[in-house]
Amino acid sequence: MISEEEARRRILEKVRPLGERAVPLKEAIDCFAAEDYFARLPLPAFDNSAMDGYAVVTSSCKKGGQLRVIGEQPAGPDRKLRVGGGEAVRIFTGATLPQGADAIVMQEDVTRHGTDIMVNVDVEPDEFVRRRGCDLAEGQMILARGERIRAATVALLASQGFANVIVGGKATAAVISTGDELVKPGEELQAGQIYDSNSALLSALLQRCGVSATVVEHCRDDRKSLDDAIKRGIKNHVLIISGGVSVGEHDLVKEALREVGAKIEIWRVAIKPGKPFLFGSVERRRPSPQSSPLEGEADATAPGEGTLRQRNVCFVFGLPGNPVSAFVTFLQFVRPAILRMMGATNLDLPQVPAKLAVGLTSDGDRPHYIRGRLEHGKFMPFGRQESHALFGLSQANALLRVAVGQSLKAEEIVDVQIWD
Repeated sequence: MISEEEARRRILEKVRPLGERAVPLKEAIDCFAAEDYFARLPLPAFDNSAMDGYAVVTSSCKKGGQLRVIGEQPAGPDRKLRVGGGEAVRIFTGATLPQGADAIVMQEDVTRHGTDIMVNVDVEPDEFVRRRGCDLAEGQMILARGERIRAATVALLASQGFANVIVGGKATAAVISTGDELVKPGEELQAGQIYDSNSALLSALLQRCGVSATVVEHCRDDRKSLDDAIKRGIKNHVLIISGGVSVGEHDLVKEALREVGAKIEIWRVAIKPGKPFLFGSVERRRPSPQSSPLEGEADATAPGEGTLRQRNVCFVFGLPGNPVSAFVTFLQFVRPAILRMMGATNLDLPQVPAKLAVGLTSDGDRPHYIRGRLEHGKFMPFGRQESHALFGLSQANALLRVAVGQSLKAEEIVDVQIWD
């Protein structure tokens, strides 16, 4: 049994980024940038109005003064208007600031009489004016390599005229749940059976990583069906198997993996819940020249690592059958590996400080991930903390790691991991 830190280190040493690909901007959401992007244009690209109103020269614009309206500038093509002392130009939000103007008077702050307006407020220079480049300078970095592309990032790239973006590879995954006791939701339960919740859980967690499971299937505790399912699953970049990785007579996963030539790198990790965790890899037969490789399987180059060939490797994660154990080990080990494949540089779950609502002590021999709710800056453990307690997990939104022998006092500030 190895430490969780050692397990994570070994996993991330094995996993490398997949090949880069160009995608249309609208398809780049939740992908990771494969290169740095810089602003082609300043934002705003020209001085413009932040309000509907009148463009004026502040030196000749006093409260109670009269100004003559000499023209109108809507948003759109620049009409090349010029404002002098005692003059104003009717202007609309986003419209180019006329030459000579240095402020905007809101339309609510004037009284108009024909072609004249009376200014009802004091006006300061640059009031309601958006200056060129005040938000973004030309040449400024707007997206760093390895950064997740969010909806707002898509908008920023579009503002710079990018129609396509280079992103990390697209990972594929398969999920296998094992156990004679499992039944698909919707089917009738017999005595001693339970519904398969791990398949749904792991598929949802994969989706949150930006990966859709191509294969999701259940296997009974039978070597033949498990062997066949594994052979189908290893056609993907990642295969996740829940259950069957402990030491019981019906835990068949290790031997089944060895049958297909898998190299087992890790088995059992000092983490609670989740000790019976497995990580390995399978080198698939190389595809024929006529067959199509999986998307994202081109050679990938990471800084300082040279050309990395992993198009024919499937990484296998064996997770415990208890749902909370599967959940915790996925977040701590599978998630960072998948993100690394996809080109991410930040592989950690977000951490936030919180005040502990109750005192906690870990007197076991493994670090314990406590499930709880983070609300209004306070973390409260929720529900039963056993590895089967799915309801408590469903009500939790944060994890607190309590180290071996560590005692935490109520009201102490701790760092908690969040996933939603």
